[in-house]
Amino acid sequence: MKLDGWVKGSLTDSGAAARRLESLGYDGAFTFEGPHGPFFPLLLAAEHTERIELMTNIAVAFARSPMDLAQIANDLQLASNGRFILGLGSQIRPHIEKRFSMPWGRPVARMRELVEAVRAIHRCWNDGARLDFRGDFYTHTLMTPFFDPGPNPHGAPPIFVAGLGPRMTEMAAEVGDGLLIHPFNTERFVREQAAAAVERGLARAGRSREDFTVAVTTIVLTGRDEQELKGADAGVRRLLSFYGSTPAYRVTLDAHGWGDLQTDLNALSKQGRWDEMTGLIDDEIVDALAVRGEPGSIGARVRERYGDLADRISFSMPYEPSTECMHDVLSGFRATA
Repeated sequence: MKLDGWVKGSLTDSGAAARRLESLGYDGAFTFEGPHGPFFPLLLAAEHTERIELMTNIAVAFARSPMDLAQIANDLQLASNGRFILGLGSQIRPHIEKRFSMPWGRPVARMRELVEAVRAIHRCWNDGARLDFRGDFYTHTLMTPFFDPGPNPHGAPPIFVAGLGPRMTEMAAEVGDGLLIHPFNTERFVREQAAAAVERGLARAGRSREDFTVAVTTIVLTGRDEQELKGADAGVRRLLSFYGSTPAYRVTLDAHGWGDLQTDLNALSKQGRWDEMTGLIDDEIVDALAVRGEPGSIGARVRERYGDLADRISFSMPYEPSTECMHDVLSGFRATA
C-alpha cells in the first residue's frame, strides 16, 4: 500500500512542501482543486523532488475541455520525468454551473467521454494516430503539426477518476487507470459497494484487478495529548458535517441506514446554521467515517480497515497535527508494512 501526502500551503510553498513529503518517506504527493488551482503547485513539486509520484486529487474535469487537460497532463508528465497522475473528479452541479459557469448533464457519460477524449489526444501525440474523436459532448478532429508536441518520452500519464456512486465507480474501472475514493467513506461502504462496483466495471472491460489502482483517502482523528485530541475532534466533526450535508455523498450514509442525517445537515447548511451541524455527528458516526486512535496506532487501524481494498492511501486531517504527532503516525504506518 502506497502512502500519499497533501501538498499544503500556498503556491510558493509547494516545492518545499513536496520535498518534505519525499524526505518523510511518502510515495506520492497530491493537490486538490480548492482555493488554488491543482496544477501549478505540482510543477514546482516536480522541480523539487526526484522520486515521489505527483497527482491531482482532484482536478475538476468539467471545468475544462479534454484538450486543455491533455495538454496540461502532457506537460506535467514531461516536467516530472514520468511521475504525474491525472486525477479527475466531476464536482457537483451547483459548482459546475454557478462557480465555473460550465454545462452540467449526464455526469457519468460525460466523464467517460472526457477520459476517452484525453486518451485519443494523447494517442495522437504519442503514436501519430489521426485525431478523430466524435462524441456526444466533445469533438476533437483538428491537430496540425504546429500544435502537436510530439511523443512524450515518458508516455501518457495514468488517469484516475473520482467516484462514490456505483455508476461513476463502475465507469472509472472500465475506462480509467485508477479510482479515487472520496474521504467521506466507511469500511462498509468501500468493501460492500465501491469494491463491488469496481469488480463489475473491470469485468465489463475484460480487465483484472491487478490492472487497476484503488486510492482511498481516509479521515484521521488523532493527537498526542488531550489538547491535540480536542482540536482534532472538533476539526473532524466540522468536516464530517460539511461533507454529510452534500446530496451526492448521501450514498455513504445510506450504506449505514443514516440517510436522514444528510437531509437534516443539508437543511441546516441552507439556513447558514453551520455551528449547529456538528452536534448531529455522534461518536458512532465519527468512528465509522474516521480512523480514530493514538498516533502510533493509526497505521495498523488503517491497514486493518483498507489493507485488502486499497493500493494507495492518504490521510485527511482537518486540523494541524504537531510534527511529533505526524512522526508517530508515519512511523506506525511504516512499521505495519
